[in-house]
Amino acid sequence: MRKTTVALIALFSAATLLLGSLLPVTTYAADKTLIRISAAMSLKNALSDLKTRYEQMDPNVELEINYASSGLLQKQIEQGAPVDIYLSAGKKQMDELEAKGFLLPGTRSNLLGNALVLIVSKEKKSQIKSFADLIDKAQSISIGQPETVPAGKYAKETLTSLKLWEKLEKRIMFAKDVRQVLAYVESGNVDAGMVYQTDTVVLKSGAVVAAAPAGSHSPIVYPMAIIKDTKNRAEAEKFMTFLKTAAAAKVFEKYKFIPLGSQH
Repeated sequence: MRKTTVALIALFSAATLLLGSLLPVTTYAADKTLIRISAAMSLKNALSDLKTRYEQMDPNVELEINYASSGLLQKQIEQGAPVDIYLSAGKKQMDELEAKGFLLPGTRSNLLGNALVLIVSKEKKSQIKSFADLIDKAQSISIGQPETVPAGKYAKETLTSLKLWEKLEKRIMFAKDVRQVLAYVESGNVDAGMVYQTDTVVLKSGAVVAAAPAGSHSPIVYPMAIIKDTKNRAEAEKFMTFLKTAAAAKVFEKYKFIPLGSQH
């Protein structure tokens, strides 16, 4: 009995010491404010860069960023996913969330613009030089799913404007987001694809051969807003203000985005 008691005391002491060693870490983590951000996949490189910079500026804030197509992120928000800030690659998804009452009134604004380009696989660089060349020289083309991927919507608008949609529709491989389009082209699974100019920053093989003509698609705008159910409005507003600074604009420009207004 005595041995059992001694063993239990020793075990309790060890557990107490272990708990004590963990408490400072737990307390530190608890002091941080977690801001959950849902952002369009095309923002990944720029936002990852800005996340690092912001967390260094404000050690009391941790940014958790979920990247996916704007349409998928919209559905997640509608289904109750915990989100503080939503950054979409298109107005449609943000408009629908606003109409359904998911946005915090007065927090929506337009952050960025972008451009749409035609890319081709390395095997097709010497053959495809324009959108018109797709008719005879591309067996397969990839764009984002127009219903859920804003870049896909803009791509369909462009091909329709150029009177190419009906001729090419059966050759199109739809992708879940713009990065999947990029992967299809780089791997040679398709001959060509349409992505944002910002995605070409990570293009390792293949080439950009043309830009969508002016007026061939609706304006590419990235709106952002705070979700109504946020528990961290003040910190969310602070981060959104940071995204509109001149310093953040320089980072966005580095990744080929078009800032729509910065604060100096």
